[in-house]
Amino acid sequence: MTSLEWSSTPIGIDADRWASRSGCRTVLVVAHTIASCRRLLDVIEHVESDPRVQLVFTVAPDVFNLQVRPFLNQLGALVLPWHQAVRERFDLGLAAAHGGLHQLHAPLFLMAHGAGHGKRVRPGPYGGPVLADQPVYGLDAPRLTHGGRVLPTALALAHDHELEVLRRQCPEAVEAAVVIGDPCADRLVASLSRRQDYRRALGLDERQELVVVSSTWGPDGVFGRWPDLFPRLMTQLPPGRYRIAALLHPAVWDAHGHRQVRAWLRDCLDVGLLLPDPTEDWRGPVVAADHVIGDHGSVTAYAAAIGRPTLLLPALRSMPATGTAQHLLAESANRLDPRRPLPPQLSLATGIDRQAVMAALTSRPGDAGVLLRRTMYRLLRLTEPGRHRQTSPVPVAHPGRWKVQHDLAG
Repeated sequence: MTSLEWSSTPIGIDADRWASRSGCRTVLVVAHTIASCRRLLDVIEHVESDPRVQLVFTVAPDVFNLQVRPFLNQLGALVLPWHQAVRERFDLGLAAAHGGLHQLHAPLFLMAHGAGHGKRVRPGPYGGPVLADQPVYGLDAPRLTHGGRVLPTALALAHDHELEVLRRQCPEAVEAAVVIGDPCADRLVASLSRRQDYRRALGLDERQELVVVSSTWGPDGVFGRWPDLFPRLMTQLPPGRYRIAALLHPAVWDAHGHRQVRAWLRDCLDVGLLLPDPTEDWRGPVVAADHVIGDHGSVTAYAAAIGRPTLLLPALRSMPATGTAQHLLAESANRLDPRRPLPPQLSLATGIDRQAVMAALTSRPGDAGVLLRRTMYRLLRLTEPGRHRQTSPVPVAHPGRWKVQHDLAG
């Protein structure tokens, strides 16, 4: 085994020989996918600058983890191979997904990687009859327990509604639950005052409206079911008035490859489609948007929470004949589509009531960062400093790079 396959510092029996700072509490950041990694980056900023804390990352087993290691390398993160991470002890583990967590040796702080726990478990292709009431993913016993024990020492919840679901599905985990709110929602709210900055960065003039189209992954997602959606939007909406941005779930890119996804959308890119890489922060375009349509649960939930006109697209195999681009935008201006059941994170909302959606996303708006930090320091058994980092706006997008990537892919 070479040094490239095993890290000698900052953890391990000889780490003090090589490390410049010793005696730090070690936090293992467990990145399963780009989506979960994005959530963890929001969380770790509340603790990583503490000189008593050392963060290390690892890439956990997941079907969609292909791009995680390159992304972490780009960030300059210290990444341990998974086979080493499961053979070391850490003072704290942070995760926003579930694969392989039972192999870790650390108190585990587990959270959702999207807008709360907002989807049902997808049944596998084999076995007996499908359950009539599929459990909510991430709040179910198969993912929260292993070998007779609850896996997380602390389980972060977005609001009290999730606590009720947890009590029904995995009562053993209620003791570990901590209702902290939603740090992503807080950052979006903090970004609203900079909306014009995001719009200028995207190249929008004052007369143009930005239409953000989101898609979840898999054959049921918009990108899979409606292959003609983007071409029709690009041809039906006057380019002088509208710009279109596609926010595809990172798993879409992992499943098909970046080159292939861009090739499928090349004609749209050539006439102005904005297509951010999955490693780019998607929240800037959402803040800048005038319309958000699609079926990516987190994107639509967060868009609704900050007051963007939002439409959950129905699960149809092709766009109906009456479903023109203008029709979709008219729908989004008024309501979420009532033909499709609302996901759990929006179940407290009526239509597109901003306050109700925000209440479902976070029980304490603006406090999620503080509560996250307190929970992490409690698990690390450190005295928490009195000063807290303020919630900062999301980064301003740099869409010029999107065009460069398209040119290289060609």
